Amino acid sequence: MIFKTAPADFNSKYHIVNCYVEYEGKILLLQRQRNKPQPGTWGVPAGKLNEPEKPQEAIIRELREETGIEAGAKQISFGSKVFVRYPDYDFVYHIFHLRLNEEPAVTLNPEEHKAYQWLSPQKALRIELIQDEGNCIKLFYNL
Repeated sequence: MIFKTAPADFNSKYHIVNCYVEYEGKILLLQRQRNKPQPGTWGVPAGKLNEPEKPQEAIIRELREETGIEAGAKQISFGSKVFVRYPDYDFVYHIFHLRLNEEPAVTLNPEEHKAYQWLSPQKALRIELIQDEGNCIKLFYNL
């Protein structure tokens, strides 16, 4: 469940960063490996913030590690921060956006993802997404 403000009893276990990498109106989606939580589902480049990283530093690192995409701080814009509640834990989700003028070469980290595709945000809502990703797409793209 996603909240725009932290519930009174919110107890964040993690800070997670994600990025909607967009090219020609489509976003980059990555399919999770079998050994990952929620295997086979699709999501955007994302990962845990490692202290003492700042959220923007973390998403730049995650983009490089998961996709091979190199982006600078001036290219990535902050979208919003939401508060996510899973049955077993809570976490803060920092949402970023990277709009590209050229389609990048995508080099997946095979330990984390097994495939990628570019879909419009609307079409992304029709595939099997990681838990709550659909709600984040709707929120970010006002769908």
